[in-house]
Amino acid sequence: MSLTSADARARRHHFRTLHEAGCFVIPNPWDAGSARYLQGLGFKALASTSSGAAWSQGLPDNGLSCDAVLAHLQQLLAASTLPLNADFESGFAADAAGVAANVRRALALGVAGVSIEDSTGDANNPLRELAPAVERLRAARAAIDESDAERDGRALLVGRAENFIVGRPDLDDTLRRLRAYAEAGADVLYAPGIRTPEQIQAVVAAVAPKPVNLLIGADIGITLQQAQALGVRRISVGGALARSAWGGFMHAARAIADTGRFDAFASAASGNELNAFFGAAGSRR
Repeated sequence: MSLTSADARARRHHFRTLHEAGCFVIPNPWDAGSARYLQGLGFKALASTSSGAAWSQGLPDNGLSCDAVLAHLQQLLAASTLPLNADFESGFAADAAGVAANVRRALALGVAGVSIEDSTGDANNPLRELAPAVERLRAARAAIDESDAERDGRALLVGRAENFIVGRPDLDDTLRRLRAYAEAGADVLYAPGIRTPEQIQAVVAAVAPKPVNLLIGADIGITLQQAQALGVRRISVGGALARSAWGGFMHAARAIADTGRFDAFASAASGNELNAFFGAAGSRR
């Protein structure tokens, strides 16, 4: 079931206010349980993760269909009362019209943000040419604008330059793309894979005053406070929480398979603690 119109507008309005000042963390759950737990820790918004969702279904990143992703987004929206930013990959369509149509489907569920990336999925040619990438973002922008007459009731559009993620770590091209995406109507700009203060400052300066999302999926030596000082407005963690969960599972499972030992369970979460959390009224809608 989709959110009511009033609920969706309230979440979107709150999401917009979070981007107005300071820096906040928008963690990435991969299922209903992780979404509820993150809300219980006091986070103010959530973002889906294409990789975490795909792994939970036994598939590689970008292995889910548009229909499957929409079903996953609906699950996350039902599990939490927080605004949800949708990792919408490259829009699940070959052309701009298809991107717009699919964005409308995501908006109808009640998401508060939609991220569109410029990757192609082709290892030999991993980035779209700038002109069609911009056209696709403009189509997503138009779909969002048509969804609500009032700006505060609209979802945010996130424009992603995937250079550093797909093995093309060209900062100048990244900045060129982000500027173009900002001009095309992206509300938030995102270059996953940048790591150094110099790279981060360059991205922030290139698209100012629009907010920048920083991916921290590993220990890059930057804290929330330091990111804020660099001008970052929000931090996401991508599939890192899902990878952390998988890391514990894989370590324990391999110990059993390889040595017949069960001592890895010493670091497992308490079943009583999990039952208490998920049984509490505050963890449920």
